[in-house]
Amino acid sequence: MNPIATAPAENHLTSSAMLQDIVIGLSDGLTVPFALAAGLSGAVQSSGLVITAGLAEIVAGSIAMGLGGYLAGRTEVDHYAAELTREHEEVRTVPDTERQEVQELFVEMGLSETTATQATSELVKDPEQWVRFMMKYELGLEEPDPKQAFKSAFTIAGAYAVGGLIPLSAYFLTATPHEGLLWSGVITLLCLLVFGYFKSRMTGQAPVAGALKMAATGAAAAAAAFYVARLVQGHGV
Repeated sequence: MNPIATAPAENHLTSSAMLQDIVIGLSDGLTVPFALAAGLSGAVQSSGLVITAGLAEIVAGSIAMGLGGYLAGRTEVDHYAAELTREHEEVRTVPDTERQEVQELFVEMGLSETTATQATSELVKDPEQWVRFMMKYELGLEEPDPKQAFKSAFTIAGAYAVGGLIPLSAYFLTATPHEGLLWSGVITLLCLLVFGYFKSRMTGQAPVAGALKMAATGAAAAAAAFYVARLVQGHGV
């Protein structure tokens, strides 16, 4: 059996993109609905109103975040396609210039002039490989997955919804908004600490500092929203 033919395909880019999308969705989902619910808790006396507004925000936020992820993914695909077309045109119209650029890139990689010349001669025999070499090593562009835009949209939207339901869940189980805010704060801050810790570990940052930073951001946003709501309510607006 040929081991090369049966080797599993690597998915580093897809996994990295999915992880990034989950982080984006969860971080906003945990903080924005939490801040909204905290603000409403300082202005209304009904947990039902907080739940209704919170669910509406989660739906709207998920759609907006998902759409943003889709547009970002499509922009990346369109940009790559435009640059690919341009490189094909340059290889066709100014091959000597492009050939010289290839040789210079090989030299920058550490090859000798003689070896770079030989490698260039081999590479330019295949225009497709020539163009892809220029895309990767001259422009620094990797070919994006055309399905990634949809994947990002659903991943970010789903992560946002999950994150948003965590702080809102406390209001389903408590009698008053103030009691709901207390439990929501405890649950959300614990989740932010855990999420911030593992996010920092995966990205190579200091885990404890990352956890505290994320928790502090969520707490500051919620406190600001709560006191603004109380201030507005106190002035009878």
